[in-house]
Amino acid sequence: MIGMWESLIGWAGWGTVGTVGAWIVTACLLIAGMIGCVLPVLPGHLILLIAAIAHRLMLGREGSGLDWWSFLVLAVLMAASQAFELYSGAAGTRWFGGTRWGAFGAFVGSIVGMFFMPFGLLLGPLIGALAFELIFARKELKHATVSGVGSVVGTVTGLVVKLAVGVLMLLWFFLDVFWIGK
Repeated sequence: MIGMWESLIGWAGWGTVGTVGAWIVTACLLIAGMIGCVLPVLPGHLILLIAAIAHRLMLGREGSGLDWWSFLVLAVLMAASQAFELYSGAAGTRWFGGTRWGAFGAFVGSIVGMFFMPFGLLLGPLIGALAFELIFARKELKHATVSGVGSVVGTVTGLVVKLAVGVLMLLWFFLDVFWIGK
């Protein structure tokens, strides 16, 4: 793994890309990353982080304006957003009065729902919370339905936070390139 990283960084072609070419690649990755923050098929935050890394590799420290700690900030924002999005359905279930079983069902449903994009993002936590409330918590249909709706509200909130963190990552990138790193 280290050998691959060293060969990637040591590639002689990085310096020949040029400033305009580097910015074209960076802009395309940043746009794809922001689209991925809205479209669940693309890993938006990861693409934004890759855009920053590629920008630094293509232009170097002086040309890119990116400091090493910017990658740490972007990685922490990415991880926090992913964790929030994963747990938001369960939190919504609990917020709407669901049991621990309902929250666990929403969590399991959000994981299973990732394999059934894009509808699985909302239906997974809903079905998971509803099923676990009915089967394991032995709640009535009305209570289980409210719990399931809470998982959808939580999931939508997670998606909004995901977009907001994507915008924050984009702003951080530009601030570091044009202001902080200079």
